[in-house]
Amino acid sequence: MADDTNEKKLFIDDDWKSRVEKEKEELAKEQQKKAQEEEGPPLTPFLAHVESMAIQTMMALGLVPHPAAGNKRILDPGQARYLIDTLVMLKEKTKGNLDTEEQAYMDRVLPELQMTFVEVMKAVSKAQAEGRLKTSPEEGPAGSAIPGFGGIPGAGGMPLA
Repeated sequence: MADDTNEKKLFIDDDWKSRVEKEKEELAKEQQKKAQEEEGPPLTPFLAHVESMAIQTMMALGLVPHPAAGNKRILDPGQARYLIDTLVMLKEKTKGNLDTEEQAYMDRVLPELQMTFVEVMKAVSKAQAEGRLKTSPEEGPAGSAIPGFGGIPGAGGMPLA
C-alpha cells in the first residue's frame, strides 16, 4: 500500500494530444499566412521576367548600381533601348493573353521606363553640351565616361557617379 500512495499516476488524455497537434498546425498556418502577407503575393513567372527586365533597364540607365561593375552606376543607352524595345514587343505579342495583374503591370512599367530613358538621355546630352561629360573611346561603343569611375570592360557602357 505504501507503494500505491507514493507513486504518482499519469493519465494521458488522447483528446488532449489531438487538440495540441491541431493548435500547432493552426499556428503554423497563421505564421505562413502572415509571412505571405508581408512578402506580398508571389509573382507569376511572367511578372518575374518583366520585373527582371525592368531592373536591368534601370541598371543600363545608371539608376541602379550594377553588381558586375562593383556596384557602380553604368550608363549603357543601347542596352536600355534594347530592353525597352523587347518589353514593347513582349507586350504586343502577349496582348489578350495576360491576366489583369500582368496587363496592369505592363501598362504601368513600360511607359515609366520609356519616359525615364528620354529624361536620362536629355540629361546626358545636356551634360555633354556643358562639357561635364567627356567622350572617351576607351570606355567602349557608348563613348562617354565621367572620369574617376570604372566601367564594365567590354560592356559598352559609360560609368556614372
